Amino acid sequence: MSGKNQTMFFNNNPRIISGMSVVGKREGEGPLGKYFDEVVLDAKCGEKTFEKGEQQMFHKVILGAIEKANLTPHDIEVLLAGDLLNQLVSSSYVARELPVSYLGLYNACSTMTECLALGASLVDGGRFNKIACATGSHFATAERQYRYPLEYGCQRPPYSQWTATAAGCSILSSDGDGPAITHATLGRVVDYGINDLNNMGAAMAPAALDTLLAVLTDTGMDVSDFDAIFTGDLGRLGAEILRDLAREQGIKLGQSYSDCGEMLFVREQNCYCGGSGAGCSAAVLNSFILRKMNEGEYNRVLLLATGALMSPTTSYQGETIPCVSHGVILENVL
Repeated sequence: MSGKNQTMFFNNNPRIISGMSVVGKREGEGPLGKYFDEVVLDAKCGEKTFEKGEQQMFHKVILGAIEKANLTPHDIEVLLAGDLLNQLVSSSYVARELPVSYLGLYNACSTMTECLALGASLVDGGRFNKIACATGSHFATAERQYRYPLEYGCQRPPYSQWTATAAGCSILSSDGDGPAITHATLGRVVDYGINDLNNMGAAMAPAALDTLLAVLTDTGMDVSDFDAIFTGDLGRLGAEILRDLAREQGIKLGQSYSDCGEMLFVREQNCYCGGSGAGCSAAVLNSFILRKMNEGEYNRVLLLATGALMSPTTSYQGETIPCVSHGVILENVL
């Protein structure tokens, strides 16, 4: 592995040998519904609380990804996982059921690419051979932690987003078939002074631009070198802001650019500016993106997941929202 500024260059082609996605009913009714492996109709997954339901969803996605790779849980050496709840309880409570080492990670909605960057580093360096990378989120649990009680029925502004009930898991390996993670760019924390809890797209777009510029500078690539570029969950408004910010830098994102949050829902579903949450980009990656790569429609993809790093306490105290975006480049290589 070598590096340049913010970007790691992987020499041994750590592969995503399998991916699994589990989503909720609303997400399954959206434009990507046919790509997801499993749609859970019961938001509590048969449990007594939404938090336990989120854990069940996490458990399903990790075991499903392992099974799709024709492995057993005992074959996985490390689990890298994160979610949106305080103390990473969804990830940690699921990890206690698995016979693997565990690293809990938190970078809000950018946690999936954080997991992939660290996982690829460990595999590329020969430290481990089989690693599971998983993140998830749940509308009901995140909403009452970060904003209002579900029963409150508050009016949302039109620029807000809908936390995805979704989870995704990728199995990384030093051998096997599947797209390779060839580069990972570690983002810097960017804060443009947004303090509105509902305006996540505007808060995160500058961080996505900062990491995009780092990717292009460090690798010497151009936007045209990618078959597709995805941001994590800027939503419609944030994606428009990113296009404008990139244009100011002389970069035209064009038709190759899409946002996972914008892709997840259609306007008729009344999810405002689209999806958000740690499970948003994780589910889209491990369904739509991996399928397109495995079918050969995409051969080089840049995924820039974005995360807003506030907490309920700092938001109530009027603090602004620091944001980060981590990027990974996926390629079909021999």
